[in-house]
Amino acid sequence: MTAERIQDGIPIHAATDVVREISADDTLLISGFGSVGYPKAVPLALADDEADYSLTVVSGGSVGAEIDVSLVEADAVDRRFPYQARPPIRESINDGAVAFHDRNISTLGDEVRYGGLPDGGVAVVEALAAGSDWFIPTTSIGQTPAFVRSADKLIIEVNQSVPEEVRRFHDIYRLGTPPNRGPVPLTDPGGRIGKNSVSFDPEKLIGVVQTDRRDQPYAFRDPTEADRSIAAHLRSFLEREVERSPLFEESVRIQFGVGSLGNALMGALGDADFDDRELIYFGEVIQDGLLDLLDDGKLASASATSLALSSEGHERLFEDVDRYAEDIVLRPADLSNSPALIDRFGVIAVNSALEVDLFGHVNSTHLNGTRVMNGVGGSGDFNRHSPLAVLALPSVAADGDISRITPMVPHVDHTEHDIDVVVTEQGVADLRGNEPRETARDLIESCAHPDYREPLEDYLARGIESNGHIPHDLDTALSWHANR
Repeated sequence: MTAERIQDGIPIHAATDVVREISADDTLLISGFGSVGYPKAVPLALADDEADYSLTVVSGGSVGAEIDVSLVEADAVDRRFPYQARPPIRESINDGAVAFHDRNISTLGDEVRYGGLPDGGVAVVEALAAGSDWFIPTTSIGQTPAFVRSADKLIIEVNQSVPEEVRRFHDIYRLGTPPNRGPVPLTDPGGRIGKNSVSFDPEKLIGVVQTDRRDQPYAFRDPTEADRSIAAHLRSFLEREVERSPLFEESVRIQFGVGSLGNALMGALGDADFDDRELIYFGEVIQDGLLDLLDDGKLASASATSLALSSEGHERLFEDVDRYAEDIVLRPADLSNSPALIDRFGVIAVNSALEVDLFGHVNSTHLNGTRVMNGVGGSGDFNRHSPLAVLALPSVAADGDISRITPMVPHVDHTEHDIDVVVTEQGVADLRGNEPRETARDLIESCAHPDYREPLEDYLARGIESNGHIPHDLDTALSWHANR
């Protein structure tokens, strides 16, 4: 391995040496988002170290097994913020062995910087290249700039498995400090206002570690029949909405949540008839479906904070960085998820969830209201600030044994005020302007699986008999979840 990407004079160390600068109860501010762009050598060295660690780990989004498996199995993690996506960390959180606090993505950097979450500590970041007071991130930006600004110390992993040309995607712009924070000067979703590197105080740098360990990218499942039906219903709804709403006179701006369903829904837009309007993506993650749209000439630009691609998708992108860099921009997460920019560009939000209740409340994170799955991620940022928030999900789970349309969700991530439209493989329920009884009837008739419509109707009827603006039957509301 060469040191060509590391500026002369920068201290280069083995990962086993730099971990000596990390205290047993330190806070680690970790780069990474969408399971890419996270450090690998230092977490593995910590996991193998004989010291008794009780670390607080903060990341901008999901990271790889080196952190959320190896560190957890080494019993080195005491607290975790604000998102996770691996079974070992999930099990430890649900068993109470690891304390977990879930947060919206857009405000995470500020919360670390201004003391709302653990600040200080050690920033451990992955880079393409590094100098005395700068480094260039790899396949994600996330909250890395804010973490580096907040940290007391900095360790940089220079990963030579990522092509240096990936720097062409980056547009790193730092927000000012309130109350003197000005508006973000971005007027085009695909525009650029920053630079490709993150600057830092040289006094913070402990050293640079070299690695060539690759990310553990997404493995998207093949679209199911339900996925294809959801995509068809969504496409038809959006075609009608674009035709009728002055919001889309010039272009269609859209965001999709990360995952296999979101990836499948992206692909469905390739067949949509938007009457020559440009299609623009403004969201958190670049997934394989967006590369397909770019290759087919059906997407004008794509702005995100992470290249959350499959192995095949990464190879495809790395082989033609110059062409894709004309249309793909990676920004810090406080811009990719910015409420102000979501509002400014009028971004359609399309996200999934575990379940939605008859009155529009959404549970994205907790099975039966108790066992956390991943985290709320950026869905709250987009659902709440989008002019059109769409919830897309199958009507059933567990091979039909569980209805995802339920009388009352046992945990609320998004309220009835955050969601405008619900789409399942059964159809579309447009909830805008509805009162609660209308919302319930629309969801039963248009989105619920036929096997569950009658019991849902019975529940609604019992609630109506009890009167009230929201007609719940509280005696039986949670019985739908009790025996799962």
